[in-house]
Parts: sequence; C-alpha cells; structure tokens
Amino acid sequence: MKDSKAEKALSSRQREELLKVLKTRFEKNPKGPKGRQWAAVQARLEANPGALWSLGAMEKTGGEPDVVGQDKKTGEYLFFDCSPESPKGRLSLCYDRAGWESRKEHRPKNTVIDLAAEMGIELLTEEQYLDLQKLGEFDLKTSNGVKTPAEIRRLGGALYSERRYGRVFVGHNGAQSYYGVRGFRGSLRV
Repeated sequence: MKDSKAEKALSSRQREELLKVLKTRFEKNPKGPKGRQWAAVQARLEANPGALWSLGAMEKTGGEPDVVGQDKKTGEYLFFDCSPESPKGRLSLCYDRAGWESRKEHRPKNTVIDLAAEMGIELLTEEQYLDLQKLGEFDLKTSNGVKTPAEIRRLGGALYSERRYGRVFVGHNGAQSYYGVRGFRGSLRV
C-alpha cells in the first residue's frame, strides 16, 4: 500500500458497503459501550474518511473491526479487530524492520509495525489485548504480536499474546521470528 491520500480514500460504494458491515456488527455486539448509538458512530466515521479507510483495511485483511469502547473525555470511539482468530491477511510477519533486516534468509513480505502504519492503525498493547479477551475468547488457535516496550525491543525481543487452556498468555520471541499462525490485532480511535 502506498501512502498517498488518493489511495487512502474509499469510493462511495466501498464506503456504503463498509458502513453497512460495521453497523450490522455493531448491532450484533451486546458487549459494546453502554448507551451507544450507531448514528453517533456513523457521524464520526463520515467526518473522518481516513479512519474509515483504515477500518476498511482492517476489514479487508480479516480483522472484523468493531466498537469496543468510548473515551469519556474525547468522545472518540475505540475500534479493535474482533475476528475470532488472528486476521488472516496479517500472518507470518516479523515484529519490525530491524527484526526483518536481521534475518539473513527467508524474510517475510512485511513486518507488524510497518503494516500497521500502512493501515493507519495502532498495534494492541498488552492491556488492550486483555480488555479484548474480556469480550469473548479470541485466538484459541493463533497468537498476535502486541506493542513491545522499548526496553524489551532494545534487547532483541518482541511480545505476543494468545489464549490457551482458558487463560491469556504473554510470551516472547526474537523480533526476527515469524510464524504462520501469528499475526497482529489493531486498534483505531475515531
């Protein structure tokens, strides 16, 4: 994906289709923010075409984004990827460019950090990943990279999370590692 504004805009048809998908998902999710109304979410989305484009990228890669909260101070809605397993279009990635470059061979096509930036989304933090798991059981067969603290990254590591045995785990690997069942989940404020 290139970074031009023209490429980061949805056509009117794409916008309508995405809004319809998001509205259906929003209405089916009983665990979203209390007192929520789709009209308010839609108004924010329509006022922010860049955010709508990012949600489209989340949807296109299999993330199934949905509203999971609202910031009481700013009024912003918080979207997370809510697909049952890691988004299929975001698997087999090194954590960041430095990890990717450290591989001598078999480099994956991209990195978690680069792809999230291209999509205009943030990587979930450990805390956000735990919050997501309060809404249901996610990643029973897959795992996801989470935002890694700088001190861990300086030592060559990267963190990931998953749910196994009825619990949520945080683990680590080298940032150059990648696996066919490890992806990443993103968040977006609108």
